[in-house]
Amino acid sequence: MPNRRHAPIFDLVQPLYDATAMTKLFRTDADIAVPHGAGCRCALHGRRLFTGALVAGAMAPAWAQRDSEGVRGDVGSESQFAKLVSAEEVEAAAQQQYTQMKREAAQQRALAPDDNGQVLRLRAIAQRLIPFADDWNRRAGQWKWEVNLIGSQQLNAFCMPGGKIAFYYGILQQLQLSDDEVATIMGHEMAHALREHARERMGKTAATRVGASLLSSVLGLGSAGDQLLNMGGQLLTLKFSRDDESEADIVGMDLAARAGYDPRAGISLWQKMLQASKGAPPQFLSTHPAGQTRIRDIEAKLPKVQPLYARADKPARKYGPPPPAAAKGN
Repeated sequence: MPNRRHAPIFDLVQPLYDATAMTKLFRTDADIAVPHGAGCRCALHGRRLFTGALVAGAMAPAWAQRDSEGVRGDVGSESQFAKLVSAEEVEAAAQQQYTQMKREAAQQRALAPDDNGQVLRLRAIAQRLIPFADDWNRRAGQWKWEVNLIGSQQLNAFCMPGGKIAFYYGILQQLQLSDDEVATIMGHEMAHALREHARERMGKTAATRVGASLLSSVLGLGSAGDQLLNMGGQLLTLKFSRDDESEADIVGMDLAARAGYDPRAGISLWQKMLQASKGAPPQFLSTHPAGQTRIRDIEAKLPKVQPLYARADKPARKYGPPPPAAAKGN
C-alpha cells in the first residue's frame, strides 16, 4: 500500500485570535450555535444539511473503483439528484458557515488554539485519513482542509464541503474516545462529504418542492396542500437518510482502516453512543439506523476492511482523550 500520509495536508489560515495568549483561557462549556438546522436527536447527528453531509464536488465512481479492495463494491454510484445543485455554491456556503462558527467560538474563547493537545490529536488523525479521500471524490484533492476543536459539551462532529472538519469537546470528553474511535467518527463524517449525501438530499428536496407545487396547483390545494405533501415527502426520505448513514459507516471504516486505525472501534463507539443517546427516536421514525442494527452492519463489513488495517502503517504515536469531567458536587 503506498505511503501517502506524510505530505503537507492542511492549508493553515490566519488564526482569529492570538493562540499563545488564549491557550490557558480555552473554555470547554460554551454555548455554540451549530452551523446548521437541528433535526435528528441522535447523539452524534443533531443536524444534517450543514454538517458532515454537506459536500462539494462531482463524484467519480470509476476513480474510486481503481482499488477493488475494501467496501468499494458495496457503494452505489452517484445520484442524479446531486446534479441539480451546484457543488461550487454548496462549498462556498459551507466555507461561510464554518468561518462564522469559528468566529463565534473565538468570541467566547471556545475555539481551541493550535497548540491544544486535543487539536494536535485531531489534526494528526486527519493527516492520516485525508490522503485516501480523493479515492472517493476527485475534488477532495483540491480541498483546503481544516480541523478545529470547539469548546462545547455537545456530542457533535462534522465535516463540511471543502474539508472543513470540527469536533466538539463534549464528544471527546464524555465518551472518552480512543484514537481509533475518533478516526471512526472522522471517517464517517468525511464519508458523508465525499459521497455527496447532502448535495443529493438538497437536489431531491428541490425536485420534491417543484413537484409538490405543481400537484397542489392541479388539485387546487394551495399552500396547505404544499405543506401536507412536503410532510409526506419527509417521511418518504427517511429510508434514504438511513441508507446515507449506513454508507457513511462503511466508507468511514474503509478510510480509517487504510489510515492504520482499527475498524473494530466502530463497535465500541456505537456501544458508547447507545449509552449516551437513551431516549432517541425509534428506528422506524429516525433518519439513522438503530444502534444495534448499526453494530451488526459494522460487524458484517469487518472481514472486508480488516486486511486493509493489517497491512496499513500504524500511527507512531498514540494520543488519548481529555480528562473526564469532574463529577457534580466534587
